[in-house]
Amino acid sequence: MTGPIAQEIAQRLTAALAPTQLEIVNDSAHHAGHMGDDGTGESHFTIHIESAQFEGVSRLQRQRMVNAALGDIPGERVHALAIKARAPGE
Repeated sequence: MTGPIAQEIAQRLTAALAPTQLEIVNDSAHHAGHMGDDGTGESHFTIHIESAQFEGVSRLQRQRMVNAALGDIPGERVHALAIKARAPGE
């Protein structure tokens, strides 16, 4: 995680979900020249997040929680996000 969008993703997720673990992987280099590559080097990410707020919550709802925390980033400023969300101990 280095660029401004990756940093903003981390800030928003930290503020909204208080993760116990958070890793943001920039996958953009694997998609260079493909559809969705905007040339910024920050178009595709994988998010690994662990939060107590995910306890007892379905996988779909966890994805919705992450997307809600990210606001306008998915779909508008980032072409693709893979979200791997889990509760502590999973």
